[in-house]
Amino acid sequence: MLLADLETPALVLDRPRVLHNLARMRDRLAALGVPLRPHVKTAKSADLVRLAVDGQPGGITVSTLKEAEHFLAHGFVDILYAVGVAPGKLAHVADLRRRGADVAIVLDSLAAADAVAGRAEALGARFPVLIEVDTDGGRAGVRPDDRCLVEIGRRLDAAAGTALRGVMTHAGRSYECRSPEALRAMAEQERAGAVAAAEALRAAGLPAPVVSVGSTPTALFAERLNGVTEVRAGVYMFMDLVMEGLGVCTEDEIALSVLATVIGHRRDLGTILLDAGGLALSKDAGRGGGYGRLVDAVTSAPLGLVVASVNQEHGLVPAADADFARLPIGTQVRILPNHACMTAAAHERYHVVDGGEAVAAVWERCNFW
Repeated sequence: MLLADLETPALVLDRPRVLHNLARMRDRLAALGVPLRPHVKTAKSADLVRLAVDGQPGGITVSTLKEAEHFLAHGFVDILYAVGVAPGKLAHVADLRRRGADVAIVLDSLAAADAVAGRAEALGARFPVLIEVDTDGGRAGVRPDDRCLVEIGRRLDAAAGTALRGVMTHAGRSYECRSPEALRAMAEQERAGAVAAAEALRAAGLPAPVVSVGSTPTALFAERLNGVTEVRAGVYMFMDLVMEGLGVCTEDEIALSVLATVIGHRRDLGTILLDAGGLALSKDAGRGGGYGRLVDAVTSAPLGLVVASVNQEHGLVPAADADFARLPIGTQVRILPNHACMTAAAHERYHVVDGGEAVAAVWERCNFW
């Protein structure tokens, strides 16, 4: 099968670029002496994640219990469910654990700790728990210096149905950094905050064997990871235009793209129409606006064009007269995404290429929750 045989839009994965990205992260963390627990929320594919855990202990990070189900079915048993757990999901977590998955959960409040402990007792289960720490004021978590941190730890350690496993954090604001110096500083802020939280628990006589940090930018720009026991990162497998804009990757390291077809010319509006719109690309706009960058379908050579706006099933590309000539109706192009995670979520499978037009493999994904 060739790319030209595919109905579009279709998700394309460049395997040599993926392998390059995996090796880059593996080598970087090996130099820092910390193992990787890949985040699979973007990959959602056992075929891909098997490559990512090569040379690592084998643990993975998930964002949905659907992912946990999928990866358990493919032999992955060491799983961190890295979204604050809703009590209504604990029966599902307990079932996964009974079936052999070592699923750990995260929470960040006394109320959540009490809810998990009470639900565990009702289910006759015991849940390993990490306390989520907020190291950058970006989203969830308890601050490392908040006295509530130790109190949460005490509640978890004392309850029969919970086992305190440590702390975890995510430097989500690394995506707002604008220089290598800022990324390095954010990586150190993430590391120091997580380590301080673990030390506060230990000083109170509580266990904190796991100190888990992670984002792709901080993982690749960290200068030291003293006190950290594992790193979680996910988008590094693919990279995207956001990562390129941060200086984390170059365009030729972006492994994910959406294959699309030219379906219309509006010379009066100066616009080329593609059959990939918001549902295929996502509506995450890039820093300079736009919803993806066009490259040649086979060679990946830049075409100097962007998807400037999207409707549900249409991508609109501003074009000059020469562009209409070189991209006649029926021409396939590939679109590099702004946000690989959101773009991939729109598709059921990867069409894997080895740098040419032949589809070498098809890897299924698990979507939804």
